[in-house]
Amino acid sequence: MKNRFKMLLPMAVLTMAACAHTAGSNTPAASAAVPPGSAVVKLQAKSGSQVGGELHLHAEAGGVRLQGKISGLDAGGEHAFHIHEKGDCSAADGSSAGGHFNPTAQPHGRSAHGAHHLGDQDNLRANAEGMAEVNAFFPGVSLGDGAASDVAGKAVIIHAGSDDYTSQPTGNAGGRIACGVVVI
Repeated sequence: MKNRFKMLLPMAVLTMAACAHTAGSNTPAASAAVPPGSAVVKLQAKSGSQVGGELHLHAEAGGVRLQGKISGLDAGGEHAFHIHEKGDCSAADGSSAGGHFNPTAQPHGRSAHGAHHLGDQDNLRANAEGMAEVNAFFPGVSLGDGAASDVAGKAVIIHAGSDDYTSQPTGNAGGRIACGVVVI
């Protein structure tokens, strides 16, 4: 009996250690870790669309770069996308994300072409399969520094139509067909 206990005790300790390690490595916080200076946006379909995707944000000198893929768009279509002021995608139509991110109180416009909201960006163009590859730079915004220009916790919205870059305050871009929150 003594020999059996000597053999079982180390095995029990190893088994408990392995279980504790496995449980700790599968926690949401561990699997969702994002590198410093980076964030992720997981787009959710809104307004009855099938749009989805994942976008990654990285702080760069003078702004933030947003990259990734979006699927479920109109084949060959052009779609507006913006950073919005609230990190709330709870409304079925995405309206809970509020207006365009605009901490500098500028009129709506085109990014890097005169006065514009910090959340304004050029339109996306989907390919024949309804997929858009995103590589967009948002000048003047920051990521995770707590400044007025910080986009952490804000929402990214994909619109049904294209932005005309002039209509106030939204560019006449149509309904909101996807929404995702910038998560560090």
